[in-house]
Amino acid sequence: MGIKDLSLLKEKIRRVPARSGVYLMKDADDRVIYVGKAKDLHARVRSYFGGTDSRRMVPFLVSRTEDIECIITETEKEALILENNLIKKYRPRYNINLRDDKNFYSIKIDTKEAFPRFRLVRQAKKDGARYFGPYASSSSVKQMIHYLHRIFPLRTCGDLEIKTRKRPCIEFQIKRCLAPCCGFVTDRDYRKIVAEAILFMEGYGGKLVRQLRSRMDAAAESLDFEEAARIRDKIGAIEATLEKQRIVSSSFKDRDIFGLYRAGDSIQVYAIHVRKGAIIGQRRFPLVKTRMESPEILSSVLKQYYDSGPAIPGEVVVSEQLEDVRIIEQWLTEKKGRKVSLIIPRRGDRKELLSMALLNAKSVFREEKKLTSDNEKILDELAGKLLLKKVPRRIECFDISNIGGKYAVGSMVSFRGGVPDKSGYRRFRIRTKEDADDYGMMREVLARRYGGKEHIPDLIVVDGGKGQLGVALSVLRGLGLEEVDIVGLAKESHISLPRGVSSIDRGRDRIYLPNRKNPLYLSKHPGGLFLLQRVRDEAHRFAVTYHRKVKEKEDFHSVLDDIPGIGKTRKKELLTVFKDAGKVAVASRGELEKVPGIGKYAAGKIFEYFHAHSKS
Repeated sequence: MGIKDLSLLKEKIRRVPARSGVYLMKDADDRVIYVGKAKDLHARVRSYFGGTDSRRMVPFLVSRTEDIECIITETEKEALILENNLIKKYRPRYNINLRDDKNFYSIKIDTKEAFPRFRLVRQAKKDGARYFGPYASSSSVKQMIHYLHRIFPLRTCGDLEIKTRKRPCIEFQIKRCLAPCCGFVTDRDYRKIVAEAILFMEGYGGKLVRQLRSRMDAAAESLDFEEAARIRDKIGAIEATLEKQRIVSSSFKDRDIFGLYRAGDSIQVYAIHVRKGAIIGQRRFPLVKTRMESPEILSSVLKQYYDSGPAIPGEVVVSEQLEDVRIIEQWLTEKKGRKVSLIIPRRGDRKELLSMALLNAKSVFREEKKLTSDNEKILDELAGKLLLKKVPRRIECFDISNIGGKYAVGSMVSFRGGVPDKSGYRRFRIRTKEDADDYGMMREVLARRYGGKEHIPDLIVVDGGKGQLGVALSVLRGLGLEEVDIVGLAKESHISLPRGVSSIDRGRDRIYLPNRKNPLYLSKHPGGLFLLQRVRDEAHRFAVTYHRKVKEKEDFHSVLDDIPGIGKTRKKELLTVFKDAGKVAVASRGELEKVPGIGKYAAGKIFEYFHAHSKS
């Protein structure tokens, strides 16, 4: 528990050292409610309780703080890194927390591979490969990949496929791959296309077009008109793509521009990503409500954003003067390996880009506010129509996915204020059922979720009709949670008609309520129905995605996975040579030793594993 005696808290504050570090504020339940860093912990902590800190959030935070813990660091940069890690660990209520910081995509080209390819990755690593991005959404980066394959026909298949394929796939037939798997292109010619792709991705599309025009003219002079026509088509595709890229800076520098718009305690941050002078993407951050000062908010956004792995540009343009600007610059410079500058522009291209980011932040803020207002009306209406005990500002929905009981999984999605809260999503691997018992699976998932009776939502939705609803009610009664509102949402093609009812609409979603015989329709209230459908569909999507992942893992499980010391790389080499695990099992020690990357020791372990199993 926290420190109840104010005199003890004051004594603890008095003993805080005047060193750089991180402080954690805790409430009466010993929960971390705020994490901060300071160059001088003693001065910073005393300012909170001595009345010298004029920030709006301070009185509010101090009134809820009953204990403080301090962690000393050697440098301010270490404090910054530790602060980031502790925010991710504790998710303090009064810190800015970017819950959807995984939506960053980059395009990777690893030139160390025999035949490099475009790959979609979420995190850039220091592995010698080339990374281009970040792209703020999957749709934008997939569209870019689509354009790239039309212009640069690099392979799309994996490493194992390229080693085992015997004939070209359909990508070769539609001229989007040169079929290096079958030797239809030389390594030299393939590398030439890779170099062209990298040149284009680096923003030197104009230079690439000039090089291609020179090669086209040379091919025409040599009377190789087929090659000249092919290069001409590539030039046309590149120029069409370049026309879609908006050049916004004549300096052609890489920059990220962050604009912040504020109205009261509501804050919207918007970022624009510029690479080689062209806008390649934008990003809207979650709308947050906080009493933190704007510079502190922007500082938190930068630290969490760049800590999550996106490519760091040479310049970061911001709209506020940050207190810890020097430390953030040092940290970013170390992560990038080259100088990074934080800039508040006064004029020129940077100022125009910042104005654009600020305008977009304001526009997105208004959109979000309108959406929030509309969602509040829908939630109020839903509470009335479903006779709920409270407005369902937090909804959790469950779905089950399996094939005849195999690969069975459950999903739970969470919505707050009518929008997805992905930090609250959960996945469940079914443990107790191996047959196609959807009711039993739902019972297990609900019992696991609410067994601890923590963070109970306003409304629980189960994907299903009376049966699933009955199971859910039984679980909640057993846990002493009878007061929680719960409904079932189902679309049924067959339904028993109640006495006196001559017809029923079979195509609509039906809502099943506790202690009500017949389903309820919300077709006259499309806002509430659409919200419930969206929640149910998201739970279904999440369940199916996890189900496919589990099934794929099980389908590709091999007896080789059970051999100690045989990882993915060695397994791949074994299957490349022997084609299947059965042939590996009957191979001799000498045959196993000849496989690249196996060696005498690993060959012995593999041979002994199968030999021992065959004896048993």
